[in-house]
Amino acid sequence: MFFDRAKIFVRAGDGGEGIVAFRREKHQAKGGPAGGNGGRGGHVIAAVEPGMNTLHRFRRHVHYRAPKGGRGGSTEKRGANGEDLVIRVPPGTLIREVESQTLIADLTDVQQSACIARGGRGGRGNASFRSARNQVPRLAEKGEPGEEYWLELELKLVAEVGIIGVPNAGKSTLLSRLSAARPEIADYPFTTITPNLGVVEVAHRQRVFVDVPGLVEGAHTGTGLGIAFLRHVERTRILVHLLDGTASDLLAEMALIENELQLYSPELARKPRLIVLNKLDLPEARQHQAALATAMAQRQLPFHAISAVTGENVQDLIFMVDRMLQELPAPPEAGTAEMPEIVPHTEDRTFNIRQTEPGYWHIVCPALEKRVRMINWDYFESAMRFQYTLETWGIKQALQQQGIAEGDTVVIADLELVWGYDNAF
Repeated sequence: MFFDRAKIFVRAGDGGEGIVAFRREKHQAKGGPAGGNGGRGGHVIAAVEPGMNTLHRFRRHVHYRAPKGGRGGSTEKRGANGEDLVIRVPPGTLIREVESQTLIADLTDVQQSACIARGGRGGRGNASFRSARNQVPRLAEKGEPGEEYWLELELKLVAEVGIIGVPNAGKSTLLSRLSAARPEIADYPFTTITPNLGVVEVAHRQRVFVDVPGLVEGAHTGTGLGIAFLRHVERTRILVHLLDGTASDLLAEMALIENELQLYSPELARKPRLIVLNKLDLPEARQHQAALATAMAQRQLPFHAISAVTGENVQDLIFMVDRMLQELPAPPEAGTAEMPEIVPHTEDRTFNIRQTEPGYWHIVCPALEKRVRMINWDYFESAMRFQYTLETWGIKQALQQQGIAEGDTVVIADLELVWGYDNAF
């Protein structure tokens, strides 16, 4: 079954923890601190997989987690970095962060990849805290948590030529005649219920065509099947507008499709178009050919007539499409456009204190919350360093001014601390 939308949860790996260690080699009776830093957590990377054309695999597999970084070692050995987790997606996948709707990546080429969640940095070992004032530090950090997001995946198939038209115009028959694609074909509306891709060989070049379900009046609002699949012709460079030669009013049929394209996306409606009359194997189409050719000449639109069933004039159609593509400006190279990235938060020391109930105080400060998650409370010096942070950032003074009392509880992230003697934790 064809799926072109999915929602997944990704979590990058946490950084490995640093350690407290000291040198104990021979002839070094007073070896200094030698605790190494933890390794970086694994990133989550989205990469294009050639030949993949649906998001079906993400219907069952929703959660993706990269491994954490390794623990630091003695003699200042750094822990191993966590292995990056690579998620394979089809070409044409857009990735957005659900909460902010930020576009993280637009992957259209087989060479493209993007980091969609960054692994946390490794915690520092005690060797990194050595200073002139504290030459024997006995503290180390836990690793930084990796980034985690709910992401939306949207697939827009990558094709150069889009075949559009009303139901039963013969789009699937034409695609099967042009390429090795074998879409379902039958004599009833909406035979095509999923987009179909076909590769056409012409003059040692490959041209990719996409056939989308037939459009009806109101398709831009969800009528019929058009609204679900119009996105798949947004990336095309030209549109082949296929007309049903047996229709009583071809110009009205053509105007209906043009109106739906305009209402869905003015940019899509401005794409170069080739008007193709189909079903020359039937007498009704032969009767319409001359009048339609004259009308298209007056509108300065390229026109061609074919029979997708018998193959009449289909080869000439391929050459016309190839010429139109060659005359268009070269498309920009994949990956040249700068895409906004989800980047780690900078350390903003702005904080907010609110009393949720008597005796309970909540401190909201992303930078402080990050530090709290990395504190290793097994070491006394870590607690002292935390106290120093509260003082230098002005948080301790702000709590006192707001009337905090001994025994009150202060909540920072997932941590609950009791305000104790001498106005300290």
